[in-house]
Amino acid sequence: MPSRTEYLVLETKREREFVNLTERVREVVRRSGVKEGLALVSSMHITAAVFVNDNESGLLRDIAAWTDRLAPPGDYEHHRTGESNGDAHLKNLLLGHQVVLPVTSGALDLGPWEQVFYAEFDGQRPKRVLVKVVGDA
Repeated sequence: MPSRTEYLVLETKREREFVNLTERVREVVRRSGVKEGLALVSSMHITAAVFVNDNESGLLRDIAAWTDRLAPPGDYEHHRTGESNGDAHLKNLLLGHQVVLPVTSGALDLGPWEQVFYAEFDGQRPKRVLVKVVGDA
């Protein structure tokens, strides 16, 4: 069973940012040689998330506002450890830290509007995203 693991390195310009990873994930799938299988895309950071949705700027602003409403910046118990990113940890729980995507006929098999996003909530330093593709050649 062929597989491939790659680590995508990101460094966001802002503390909170959405990065479209779709084409980078497509390339990992292509290089994997997997014809039928699955691609796991996982944030390797507990203050970030990976999700699938439409690449529409209004929707992305809505998602950012929604996560801020449910996990607003503010004072958290976590901050007593010297950190200041308690809300970022909770936003990770809201959006999820990984997605599993189908690979069909050697290509990432997404719906017409589906895109893969990395959501950064505590950025401006290097971060990694794991892409692991497994399946049949």
